[in-house]
Amino acid sequence: MRGHRGETRTAMTTWDAESFDEFERTGWSGRADAYRAGFGRLTIRLAEPLLDAAGVTAGTRVLDAGCGPGPVAAAALERGAKVTAVDASPEMAELAGRTHPGLDTRVALLTELPFPDGEFSAVVGNFVINHLGDPAAGLAELRRVLAPGGRLALTCWEKEPMRALALFGEALAESGVPYPAGVPQAGPFLADSTAPDRPSAFHGLLADAGFADADVETVSWLHRVDPDQWWTDLVTGTPLTGTVVSRLDAASYAAVRRIYDRKAAAHAVGDGFVALPVVALLGSATRPA
Repeated sequence: MRGHRGETRTAMTTWDAESFDEFERTGWSGRADAYRAGFGRLTIRLAEPLLDAAGVTAGTRVLDAGCGPGPVAAAALERGAKVTAVDASPEMAELAGRTHPGLDTRVALLTELPFPDGEFSAVVGNFVINHLGDPAAGLAELRRVLAPGGRLALTCWEKEPMRALALFGEALAESGVPYPAGVPQAGPFLADSTAPDRPSAFHGLLADAGFADADVETVSWLHRVDPDQWWTDLVTGTPLTGTVVSRLDAASYAAVRRIYDRKAAAHAVGDGFVALPVVALLGSATRPA
């Protein structure tokens, strides 16, 4: 279970799929516990809707692709499903297994899953498609391991109004601090910030991968959090922002943080908390029989 969108404005055109995937794998190193304690509290909001969209009930054979610390897999287990969870990060897979005893966890790339064709009757992925260098290849592999008639459900970040994830990128841009070289903006699925209709693009991606009955819905909520804690969550629990911040000198860091604090204060709700708007897409489809 992952999720981070739009910390930067740098184009992805110089990043091929293999290079981006390698950045992702190395970027998550040392961040599993921080992600679970911080950013994961945001993404878990879609766990139950994701399982509903995939039709997960007692006895369903479920693959949780890109499981992260495992909350979606754990929720599926609570429904009585038979769950296998995979993540490209060994630390994430280990944390998922340690946090949820009895969960079948594997380390595997989403584009190279170690399962036979049609192994699962449902496949879910919570904010993982935006972490793939080649989303189409990832969907092809998910379709392969999904049984005919099985359901796929994936979540992804929407563009505007996505205040929770936009604050850092906007603060960096407004500060005039140059974006560090050698760090991507986002995965290809989210890199084009000018895309006029991301739900339609998501729907098209599912259809092009050979899925039927594709549907994409928009889900919105407010993330209530201490703004200092949210800064820490972004910096310690996500590879893109964390890498960017690690490249800033002291003056640049202070400039970006000042603007972040000002922007966050516009969403204050009292008692030192802010309520940041979050917008996500929930896509679901069926593998034709």
